[in-house]
Amino acid sequence: MPLVDEAISRHANGALKEAEALCLEVLELAPGQGGALAVLYQIRKAEAAMVAAEVLVKRLVSLDPNNIWATQELALLLFGRGHLAEAEGHARNAVRIAPTDPVSHNLMGMILTEMNRPQVGEFHYRRALELLGHRQPILLANLAWNLKNQGKMAESRALYEESVGLDPSILQTLLGWARMEETDRDFARADALLDQAEAMAPGHPSIWLHRAVVRGRTKHYDEALAILDRIALSSSGTGLGTNEMLEKGRLLDKMGRFDEAFEAFSGGKRLNVEQGGPVYMAAHATQLVERLKAYFTSSRLRIVPRATTLENNPKPIFILGFPRSGTTMVEQTLSAHPKVSAGDELTFVSDVADLMPRMLNSPLTYPEALADLWMGDQCEGLNNLRDYYLQRVKQLGIVEPGATRFTDKMPLNETHLGLIALMFPDAPLIHVLRHPLDIVLSVYSNHLTHGFYCANQLETIAQHYVLVMDLVAHYRREMTLKYLAVRYEDIVEDQEPNVRQILAFADLPFDKGCLKFHENKRYARTASYAQVTEQLYDKSRYRYRHYLKHLAPVIPILEPTIARLGYSIDG
Repeated sequence: MPLVDEAISRHANGALKEAEALCLEVLELAPGQGGALAVLYQIRKAEAAMVAAEVLVKRLVSLDPNNIWATQELALLLFGRGHLAEAEGHARNAVRIAPTDPVSHNLMGMILTEMNRPQVGEFHYRRALELLGHRQPILLANLAWNLKNQGKMAESRALYEESVGLDPSILQTLLGWARMEETDRDFARADALLDQAEAMAPGHPSIWLHRAVVRGRTKHYDEALAILDRIALSSSGTGLGTNEMLEKGRLLDKMGRFDEAFEAFSGGKRLNVEQGGPVYMAAHATQLVERLKAYFTSSRLRIVPRATTLENNPKPIFILGFPRSGTTMVEQTLSAHPKVSAGDELTFVSDVADLMPRMLNSPLTYPEALADLWMGDQCEGLNNLRDYYLQRVKQLGIVEPGATRFTDKMPLNETHLGLIALMFPDAPLIHVLRHPLDIVLSVYSNHLTHGFYCANQLETIAQHYVLVMDLVAHYRREMTLKYLAVRYEDIVEDQEPNVRQILAFADLPFDKGCLKFHENKRYARTASYAQVTEQLYDKSRYRYRHYLKHLAPVIPILEPTIARLGYSIDG
């Protein structure tokens, strides 16, 4: 089409307004014209009009599902906007369309790493390098970040060194390397790398943010805060971004400036929503919980089979709990035991739920697909589901030599407590509880995506917490579970007897190393990674008391659950 050709030419020559007008003219006459959609998409993307850009590229993909460029662009755009689950679907399709394209595999690596599935992400990064045929610096840095997220610090460091050696001018590589060294507690090396980045890009706000994080880790809170204030002053009126606002809030909290901290948390969350961040999927969450309650009833469960136990296989220990409840601390404690490997946040239970209809050859979705276990050809279906889970554990090399157990601490796995108990009826289910107001506050002060994107508002965090805790109470009424509730506050107040109780419940002998979880060299891949490198302290216990007036809107939502769990609200 001549008008489209002219639009492409004008766009290539930088005449964006003219190119835009031509595209709009074409699309008025032919709304499905792919060339015009592609040019207009690039214009909107360059303008940072990301919502409009997303609409355009989605239309392009729907019109031409095998368009590899559009599919990759959509996956990348969704990734940048934090819509990770949707981005993963399109990235997978990009691999299906172009399995020998390194860009498709790089996208999969980026998305899966961000979704806390770095082992699978590593596969795609290495495949991208193989297909590319040479050591591309940016791809090496992406793989280095992935390995950092797996706690493979030496391998990560070597790749960063190689990447910078090939091209020392890439700012993001230096920043990622500095973050890796900060994570590995080499703060001097992190500072040296930031100095190198500063020489390359003086005054860059990302460098300052990384310096603020390092200063916070070394407890120089005033310096860290001053750096963030510097970013705000240099931002030409736009102020701090979401991550900077949340970091500022956490620093102010540590300094005892609680009202200012809450203002920063609220500002960061508000900005995230304004910039198109995901909002709570309340209807989806409620519908899933209601269906789980309707299916998992004592009358039905009396005739539902259970998977058998494989005696010679490593066995899972499920650490359950809402994000920021203390599950990372419990996992670090358990994985300090010589017989326990840390599995971290494994997605395998939810993967099984998604795959169940196909694996059981059922026309129904989860949980209703479990009804097919009564069929003669699916009577061992739970064993197959169990084996899928264990095979994924084996493939990722989670269990270290000498270990007989491994942990799975995927946040909100308690949503699938019934399914877990059917697949692993003898597995210990350790549910970490914490004062609900402390949990809501802590989730609010961090950027998290778990829980149907509930984390952007106090009210939605509280609503989802109550929804999940009510479901747990339902499971406990309707099923026989190997279940132990442990309180974060009790572990902090009297560590040894509580650690002994947890180990005994998991059928493990006591080991003194478990009392020194802060010496566990394993990198905890969560927002708690810094806290669990410190000795046990009680500053986070009942932290909500400093914020009671700010938390007032959610107290009526949480009060019944607070009372049921045996907590109180103290000023």
